[in-house]
Amino acid sequence: MQRIRSFSLIVMLAILPISCSPAPTPAVEPEIAANPTPLPFGFYGATITDATYCTMDGEPQKMDIYFPDAGGPWPVLVYIHGGSWMTGDKGEAAGLGNNMIAQGYVFVSLNYRLYPDVRFPKMIEDVKCAIRSLRAHAEQFNLDPNRIAAIGASAGGHLVALLGASDPSAGWEAGEYLDQSSRVQAVIAMAPATDFSKKFTNADIQTLVLVAFGSKNIPAASPVSHVTPDDPPFLLIHGNRDPVLPMEQSQLMYDALNKAGVPAQLLVVENGDHSLTAPDGSAQPTIEEIDQIISDFLAKYLR
Repeated sequence: MQRIRSFSLIVMLAILPISCSPAPTPAVEPEIAANPTPLPFGFYGATITDATYCTMDGEPQKMDIYFPDAGGPWPVLVYIHGGSWMTGDKGEAAGLGNNMIAQGYVFVSLNYRLYPDVRFPKMIEDVKCAIRSLRAHAEQFNLDPNRIAAIGASAGGHLVALLGASDPSAGWEAGEYLDQSSRVQAVIAMAPATDFSKKFTNADIQTLVLVAFGSKNIPAASPVSHVTPDDPPFLLIHGNRDPVLPMEQSQLMYDALNKAGVPAQLLVVENGDHSLTAPDGSAQPTIEEIDQIISDFLAKYLR
């Protein structure tokens, strides 16, 4: 299987503050049609940008969709950007999207509402609505609604972990397509926050969590609080020298998943910082090796 060769760039963009480049020019009309597209399928090789997946509190939420050149129904990889729940944009994932469609996946990159415009749980409500929207339009987009994975780093890693572990009892099923499930079949969480009850040594993160989530939401916002035996397989990736979110955060999630009997893998990047790299190039495994582990994980659980 072809590696995700641009993944190192995507990790850096997902985790660090960024100035986002413009999204690709829409290949087709971006709004989701009310009815399925008539056959034959018309989106082979296309990229739809700024498609509205849900309208939350009157505000359209957008996604970009990248389609393979042939085949289908395809498995889906949904990318959720990082940026401390305050910044970031779906357009940063264009390189990863082009690589994933070459591997036979529909690739979807989401925007979601950000702090300070909103506070938790609005972010996860948006993400869950996006998954339901994809299932509702599975025929239109020639995708397999039973093969959806989510990937994210840092704040995005927190949201994909929360997406994978939580169920409707959490109360975050808001917006349209409530007849559809927001569950995913696999999760890849890189450098995530998973337990907000643990004090963060990074003072900025500690303050941000309190203002963006609120002390009363700390247990509910922690993915470890939602782990149950029916959760999807998880791949957790974390640098052991992460100065922003300590590796303990992934270890806690891995332990909870393992205790519940959920298939889980914890990949520790020796000498890796928050971007899974090291300034002196000493991080192990290398980004290329991490790419292959991700590809193998998706092949095992989504193909």
